[in-house]
Amino acid sequence: MSHNTIHWFRKGLRLHDNPALIAALKDCRHIYPLFLLDPWFPKNTRIGINRWRFLIEALKDLDSSLKKLNSRLFVVRGSPTEVLPKLFKQWKITRLTFEVDTEPYSQSRDKEVMKLAKEYGVEVTPKISHTLYNIDRIIDENNGKTPMTYIRLQSVVKAMGHPKKPIPAPTNEDMRGVSTPLSDDHEEKFGIPTLEDLGLDTSSLGPHLFPGGEQEALRRLDEHMERTNWVCKFEKPKTSPNSLIPSTTVLSPYVRFGCLSARTFWWRLADVYRGKTHSDPPVSLHGQLLWREFFYTTAVGIPNFNKMEGNSACVQVDWDNNPEHLAAWREARTGFPFIDTIMTQLRQEGWIHHLARHAVACFLTRGDLWISWEEGQKVFEELLLDSDWSLNAGNWQWLSASTFFHQYFRVYSPIAFGKKTDKHGDYIKKYLPVLKKFPTEYIYEPWKAPRSVQERAGCIVGKDYPRPIVDHEVVHKKNILRMKAAYAKRSPEDKTINKGEKRKASPSIKEMFQKKAKR
Repeated sequence: MSHNTIHWFRKGLRLHDNPALIAALKDCRHIYPLFLLDPWFPKNTRIGINRWRFLIEALKDLDSSLKKLNSRLFVVRGSPTEVLPKLFKQWKITRLTFEVDTEPYSQSRDKEVMKLAKEYGVEVTPKISHTLYNIDRIIDENNGKTPMTYIRLQSVVKAMGHPKKPIPAPTNEDMRGVSTPLSDDHEEKFGIPTLEDLGLDTSSLGPHLFPGGEQEALRRLDEHMERTNWVCKFEKPKTSPNSLIPSTTVLSPYVRFGCLSARTFWWRLADVYRGKTHSDPPVSLHGQLLWREFFYTTAVGIPNFNKMEGNSACVQVDWDNNPEHLAAWREARTGFPFIDTIMTQLRQEGWIHHLARHAVACFLTRGDLWISWEEGQKVFEELLLDSDWSLNAGNWQWLSASTFFHQYFRVYSPIAFGKKTDKHGDYIKKYLPVLKKFPTEYIYEPWKAPRSVQERAGCIVGKDYPRPIVDHEVVHKKNILRMKAAYAKRSPEDKTINKGEKRKASPSIKEMFQKKAKR
């Protein structure tokens, strides 16, 4: 039987290592590569202008690659449960393929779509390729429990064997006998919208440092893999949070959108490592991909993963509600230059180093401002190019010492931490030019500079740059005691949660995908 197939692009915005796309081409007569602009996302999640730009560029790149295969991308706006049934009828669709997505909304959406597809006689083929392994299987292999430590996850996946090898992108040979019916008004009906078409204000767009798309992802991957010595010696904690040029790969936005396959990244690294001495997880680049797998797994296994309440793994903390302090942190007005610089870079460029994320997250939560990690999660969700539901929630819980990490007494100093790798404050001077004329000894603490020094620098603290909104030396000690009290309130059951608890069966995953892919 020859199928009319929709391949539904969601996160896997690429042709390489896309098993659902290859499955779409099997016994296929007509293929319709589809991307849905689902209104649920802008209504229920925060998407900043830099991330919108990245997505639009990724779609343009995808369309360009499809053109080389005599196909095109069809971009349609609307809810999947409303749009897909219409397209099933209009295009006489008999098969739907897509990459598995483990997020809660995606799971409920796909369950509904599969139900509708059955009503329309459409065969559905989901494939796992956004993660290294089948997340469901990781939990099953851990006796049905969510692995609550990185070491435990490592042990489980080691027993499962290496991740599957990536598969090549489709070629013109794969497209033989397959066509994409195109109309003369394709651009008008199904073209990729501009940011302006979507009603977005482009005035706040930052510098164009990380263009979206598969071709750019593969180019950057090639560039980094040529640095074999750097790749082999890479240890993430030894990279710099405040270097003027990123000291890590910045491939995370490309992996997040699926412009770069995590499995392709893994096996390219394996090729570089082969026969050489190299760093190991958790600090190596392989280790970074396993951290991603860890948070994807815990996000599937722990209900209400992106909230404090109803999250069985999370310490319940009576965070303060202080809108003024939250706004000062979000808008880079805390009066601590290192913190304000990081938040400025984040807003402008959409990316900050992972240790910079640590510094501002600790400052907002248990370190200084005592504001809920959920508030920080919202800001990162909007501003980070690589904002990922599972990783964002997991990392905020970790950094606030609410889940996974429990050494709450280890607090990042908003002054001393930045000095370790940038004693002259060049990073601060780049993003906060108002402070660029301050002498080195005052660049991290401008409020300590004598009035005459402030005048010569052309910046009066309290007028041209804010005073610190808290006294770090006082509040961080107070907050350690508050965290200690929150920990003391946990019940004995709560205190054992880190060993992992048996999860209830998840029919949305188990029944929908029926273990079609074992990894």
